[in-house]
Amino acid sequence: MDWLRKRHSRRCCEGCTKAGNTHGEMLLVTDMPAIIKQTKGDSYMFDVACIGILVADLIAKPVDTIPGAGLLERIDSIGLYSGGCAMSAGIDMSKLGLKTAVLGKIGNDSFGEFLRSELLKYHVNCDGLAVDPSVQTSASVVLSASEGERSFLHCIGANGTYGYHDVDFGIIQNSRIVFVAGTMLMDAFDGETSATVLRMAKEMNKITVLDTAWDSKGRWMNVLRPCMPHIDYFLPSMDEAVMLSGKKDPAEICDVFLAMGAKNVVIKNGKDGCFVHREGMLIGIPPYTCNAIDTTGAGDSFCAGWITGLIKGLDIVECGKFANAVGAHCVMEMGATTGIKSYEEIHEFMNQA
Repeated sequence: MDWLRKRHSRRCCEGCTKAGNTHGEMLLVTDMPAIIKQTKGDSYMFDVACIGILVADLIAKPVDTIPGAGLLERIDSIGLYSGGCAMSAGIDMSKLGLKTAVLGKIGNDSFGEFLRSELLKYHVNCDGLAVDPSVQTSASVVLSASEGERSFLHCIGANGTYGYHDVDFGIIQNSRIVFVAGTMLMDAFDGETSATVLRMAKEMNKITVLDTAWDSKGRWMNVLRPCMPHIDYFLPSMDEAVMLSGKKDPAEICDVFLAMGAKNVVIKNGKDGCFVHREGMLIGIPPYTCNAIDTTGAGDSFCAGWITGLIKGLDIVECGKFANAVGAHCVMEMGATTGIKSYEEIHEFMNQA
């Protein structure tokens, strides 16, 4: 690994300088390559390295009314849960049976210690987790309504300072898939720095996956454009895809992203069901019926299910079905990862549906 350390050191200054669901998902998949098959002699320490955000979620439920200034509204529960795209997806995939590692940053505080302990509890590798005592761990207050939809108050904290110099390229080298989770919420990593890391991952022959978050700053494609040529699977939500592409028709959205260099596009669209685009056809995949309690982490669980399907060698239709089933389990419990079961239990659920 000497060459990797030398390369990391040489590029660190460049990178630092540039840094400045619900129970059903709709997806569109375009130009899917051959299903991943491990060749004889391939050996990876990790199936997936998740690079991205980690968040302590304080979930309040049910919140159907916001009290006025100085007033109080009683609710049923307030709980502390793990969240953030990389953390949730990493735990989900570990519970599904994959070997996962999470790369990100936390503060030296009680929230950070809680998040680390949650990763270790679910056997997720934390060697790539940087600790910065100068910033607080990212946290959100999640206001969950009776019907399951939620609103967020978010402190970006340590996620905003995670940059090129924090990336553990040794873990990337020892992973089969590199998943960037939480683009638009990592101020020092998004854009050119993220593109550099993705390009280096591709040079290591890794499969790259990227999921976006909502961009409250309105930068959208200005942030993502340099990353697109280095993404094998791009997984935005429909709302995000519309903002990124400037289009509303799913086929036109896919055309925009493919023209920018993304190899494949998966568009999540909440409770409206699933459609898979294959060989010029749209294939409808119905959602799984379930009792949605909390949609926190639904999109992350869908991504985890999709990536797990790739690793397991499922075809694209089965990947969509499995991802929807994982999403269904997510929303049936409180918290972003609580409801996720094993790979076998998810399949049993699908067979009984």
